[in-house]
Amino acid sequence: MRVLVTGGSGFLGAWVIKHLVEAGHEPLVFDVVGDRSKVAEIAGQRVARDLVWVVGDIRRLSDVEIAAQDCDAIVHLAGVLTPTCQQSPVLGAEINLLGTLNVFEVARKQGIGSIAYASTAGVFGPHDNRQPLPETHYGAFKLACEGSARAYWHDAGIASVGFRPFVVYGPGRDSGLSAGPSLACRAAALGEAYVLPFSGRCGLVYVADAAALFACAALQRHEGARVFNLIGEEASVEDVIAGIRTIVPDARLSSTGPALPISVGQDEADLDLCFPGMARTSLADGLRETVRFYQRQPFPAADRAGCGLAA
Repeated sequence: MRVLVTGGSGFLGAWVIKHLVEAGHEPLVFDVVGDRSKVAEIAGQRVARDLVWVVGDIRRLSDVEIAAQDCDAIVHLAGVLTPTCQQSPVLGAEINLLGTLNVFEVARKQGIGSIAYASTAGVFGPHDNRQPLPETHYGAFKLACEGSARAYWHDAGIASVGFRPFVVYGPGRDSGLSAGPSLACRAAALGEAYVLPFSGRCGLVYVADAAALFACAALQRHEGARVFNLIGEEASVEDVIAGIRTIVPDARLSSTGPALPISVGQDEADLDLCFPGMARTSLADGLRETVRFYQRQPFPAADRAGCGLAA
């Protein structure tokens, strides 16, 4: 199958591309930038070089139409994260909400009947893990996307699956507030100090598991507009630091700041039922894989000094 991956230059996009290629499918990337470095880092230079890559703006319907031609399914990951939405809510709405509407509209016009898209655990506020009540613009926009997905199923029969990841971590994650666990692994591998920018508990999903779910949801035919919580393994920031120190005993790690504005204790109702056999990497194994990944990377001395990891 030919699968359009929006936001393919990013961390999760690179892992989805890797999964699709290894499963024998043809990913096509749509992104506002043409930077293939993250894909090369995760999926290899050859995959990055050979990809069909369309540079365009998710806010322009015509750009999305060009990218989606002859595609069978879409994995929609393009978006901006919480800090950008906080600093510029209008821009956040244009990219996250109107961009998602463009994806669904193109699917309607071109007869693409399967979409997997990224929502967020941020649709839950800090006080209720059952009823979505976001307290961030990012969470509010994503909750609106879920409602629009249901409307497109009702009005046009476009099936979709949305996932609400809590914290996705692993090799390649280097942006966003919740990148802390991944950057801590990177710092430990490089022998640098690092301060995680939040505290408290959260759900941690290893990126390879998340990528496999997104790809599976896009490739399979579903009925309706389903949304699933994707929590992974719940743990505290202290647990993350302790886990990294079992791999790098002298890791110089600490944390500061408030907890993420998302209630813990959410459940993953029906996720295993709808996606039987889904991979579930333990936190211990995921941290180990992430640290080992960075230990294998050839970081020149100049890059190590200027990588921004020192606290």
